[in-house]
Amino acid sequence: MSTVVQELCQIMLDFFKLIPPWSITQKYIPVTQAHLITSVGAKLSVRIVSKGTCTEPKHPVILSGKCEKVKIICCAEALTDRSSVPKKYQHILALAFAIKEINENPSLLPNVTLGFHVLNSYYVAKTTFKATLSLLSTPHRFVPNFKCDTQNHLIAAIGGLVSETTANMATIYTTYKTPQLTYGSFSPVQGDKTLFPFLNQMVPNEAYQYRGIARLLKHFAWTWIGLVAVDDDNGENFLQTVMPMLSQNGICCAFILRTPKRTYMQEMLESLLTLLDQYPVLTDRKVSVCLVYGEPPAMQVLRMLLFTAEMSDLPPLGKVWVVTSQWEFASLSAQRIWDTTPFHGALSFTVHSNEPPGFQTFLQIVRPSWSKEDGFIHDFWEQAFGCRLKHSDGYSQVCTEEEKLESIPAVLFEMNMIGHSYNVYNSVYAVAHALHATYVSRSKNRRFKKGQRLMFQKIQPWEINHFLRSILFNNSAGDTIQFDENRELVAGFDVTNWVTFPNSSFVRVKVGQLEPEAPAGKELIINDDQIVWHRNFNHELPLSVCNDNCYPGYRRKEKEGEKFCCYDCAPCPEGMISGQKDVDVCENCPEDQHPNVDQNQCIPKVLSYLSYEETLGIILAILAASLSLVTSLVLGTFIKHRDTPIVKANNRTLTYILLISLLLCFLCSLLFIGQPGHVTCLLRQMTFGIIFSVALSSVLAKTITVVLAFMATKPGARMRKWVGKRLTNSVVFSGSFIQAGICMIWLSTSPPFPDTDMHSLSGAILAECNEGSASMFYCILGYMGFLAVVSLTVAFLARKLPDSFNEAKFITFSMLVFCSVWLSFVPTYLSTKGKYMVAVEIFSILCSSAGLLGCIFTPKCYIIVLRPELNNREQHKHCMHFRTYMSVKLTCAVIRATPTRFVA
Repeated sequence: MSTVVQELCQIMLDFFKLIPPWSITQKYIPVTQAHLITSVGAKLSVRIVSKGTCTEPKHPVILSGKCEKVKIICCAEALTDRSSVPKKYQHILALAFAIKEINENPSLLPNVTLGFHVLNSYYVAKTTFKATLSLLSTPHRFVPNFKCDTQNHLIAAIGGLVSETTANMATIYTTYKTPQLTYGSFSPVQGDKTLFPFLNQMVPNEAYQYRGIARLLKHFAWTWIGLVAVDDDNGENFLQTVMPMLSQNGICCAFILRTPKRTYMQEMLESLLTLLDQYPVLTDRKVSVCLVYGEPPAMQVLRMLLFTAEMSDLPPLGKVWVVTSQWEFASLSAQRIWDTTPFHGALSFTVHSNEPPGFQTFLQIVRPSWSKEDGFIHDFWEQAFGCRLKHSDGYSQVCTEEEKLESIPAVLFEMNMIGHSYNVYNSVYAVAHALHATYVSRSKNRRFKKGQRLMFQKIQPWEINHFLRSILFNNSAGDTIQFDENRELVAGFDVTNWVTFPNSSFVRVKVGQLEPEAPAGKELIINDDQIVWHRNFNHELPLSVCNDNCYPGYRRKEKEGEKFCCYDCAPCPEGMISGQKDVDVCENCPEDQHPNVDQNQCIPKVLSYLSYEETLGIILAILAASLSLVTSLVLGTFIKHRDTPIVKANNRTLTYILLISLLLCFLCSLLFIGQPGHVTCLLRQMTFGIIFSVALSSVLAKTITVVLAFMATKPGARMRKWVGKRLTNSVVFSGSFIQAGICMIWLSTSPPFPDTDMHSLSGAILAECNEGSASMFYCILGYMGFLAVVSLTVAFLARKLPDSFNEAKFITFSMLVFCSVWLSFVPTYLSTKGKYMVAVEIFSILCSSAGLLGCIFTPKCYIIVLRPELNNREQHKHCMHFRTYMSVKLTCAVIRATPTRFVA
């Protein structure tokens, strides 16, 4: 420990001497001069005395009496040493102000005047018990359970400020069935509330506050925080309650620092030195937020720690302090010069408070000479203003007694009524209303004695407890005061932002509120724009996380051996997104949406189909139209030259049927382009299958015709009778009829229908025709394959015919092209999806049809158009000399073998 720290400890030792536990201050003030007494605050008792000076009456009750044998004692923890906290003086000012208002209110407790005692517990259990028992004894005679002064009749007690004091008081008051109202916190760790049936809490349940803290931390995404708690049972209970709640909200504790509770100075200094050794933990830059739980004494220790660290040249802390409602930004009188900037931008949950009208005016009359019975005003005045009222010690100036309370730094005294003072104010009114209700109830049971004299039965403390529990009234500030079934105040919390200034003053800014009775998820309301952060954060929202956030598109990946708040970031799997920071699991998009490139949001899928507006669709449409035009030209050419030998020799009817079917094949491919509809889905495969079957049947008929024509040229051949239109028509009709039958069965069982596929292709919704029955579709393809194979087989077998009968070669070539196309179609079709699958089928239709058109009709068109001299009867006998022209070979053979009636 450095010399500076040793000197500092000696200075603090001089300033913070604790008052011996047996020195108890007790003040009594007549109500006619009922003014405030300074206090450190804890327990308050109010007493009711009669207006005016009363002596013990001979007759207990007087009809028009001015005296009542009832009093309510109020106790407050006060400290008259130089180590006191001047701000606590406001607690008793609030008490005196409430009593003054009640005494001046003719409709509340008429003919009854309230007064009060102030007793100090010094946060010591022994002193608390002594002060509590003294209220049950004869004044100035400490004889517990023995009381002979009928004027001092205890009705209710108000106190204390901290849980330990409250519990110690309740232990005794429960025995005597005396109502008690605590204006500070009371943790259940002090005992089951059912053990204290006469204890009423003027603050809401702390559990509401803890849930609000968790929501606040989650609201700002502070997941890596420090915990500071007082090292006692209350602090332990706080940790056991809050830590699971924080874990459930995804918040981890980087460290837990235990501050010593208020105790003797030697023990406090030892604890302070221990805390200094742990100070480096507080300097962790990742931890920007510290959650502090501590009743008022523990907060003084925290301030001492920060001050000592500054004096020891330790690095300053720039953190967001999130503190519980027990905290009041109060300083000991010796701490007036201590820097308050470490708490700049702090957030605290404070019990909802308001300022009663007239309180500011009441404060203006406070002077050192305002009440002779006020034994605390001198100490308060000297400590608050740093002067001496009587004789100067040479180091301090003399007080003028005209100093203004508003000139005192806020850490020592606030002009606005603070939360605990507001609770004291409401406590006094709650007792007054309960007592008034008791009087009204007792008036129904009054009885007369000796003529006009009226006697009220003596009111016992426990009698007002029933009325106190069911109390319901609006105070002068407009707030409703009532208790719930757990005897806790029905109220919310304010979220307060503390803005400090270099002159030790500060401003409380209400930036939100916590309403426990609000709908789930709406309990906490925060106005982020109104919050002023610590200067270290440059007016930006502080970050308090173990590591950088996992941004949208990534997920958290647990680090082995680390707390769950410390993690790595891994990209979301393909097809999944994360739309927020720090998600544990990526999620799938809806069926009609898909992830964007960054995988941080879902975007609508594009409806995908082969349309006329895209390049592929345009190319296929142009190709189909071009081939249709070529087919039409070929058909027109054959019609124009229908009387020529080459057209006649190849069976004009079959030629026309084949050309028309090829033309329709090219055109039917257009049914596959465009968005699928109900009609187009029904017509696509059916039209394609039937038309192709007609074409293949025509090719098969031509192949059979070639073979039969050759066989019919032999002398005495029986095949002559089969050569003619009857056979060809039968072949074409039967081949087409079978395919049509298959199509009718398909339509009647599982017809095709428009459908969408949302899963096959990422980022697109495939608009397609569902075939209904895949087996029927492949039956159609299989039947066409059967016709093609038969045609190929017959043509292949006819390849050995003499050269003059070689049309079978071209049919063979065309069937080889056809079979090659459709054999390659099947695996390609099955391996593609969406519009490319449709494009494959269209391409197969066009290629196979073009193969038939080119292989069969190109040689004939060549002779008809380019070599018309070969297309006449005179050239029949010379046809063998034109071997260079493939079409002439087959044409001459057909002309020779065909009878005149067949050719015609």
